[in-house]
Amino acid sequence: MSILNLILAIFLPPIGAFLQVGLTKHFVINIILTCLGVFPGIIHAVWLVATNQKG
Repeated sequence: MSILNLILAIFLPPIGAFLQVGLTKHFVINIILTCLGVFPGIIHAVWLVATNQKG
């Protein structure tokens, strides 16, 4: 788990998700969650980074 990815996942969830998985369905899901509320986007992005998901 990269510290930079984790920090970006907390402060800029879509950027953190993009750096972890690229342009995949997880990235699109993260954008939708962030638009619905920042907190769900942060949770999803941190989950992607913590579980080391790959696109």
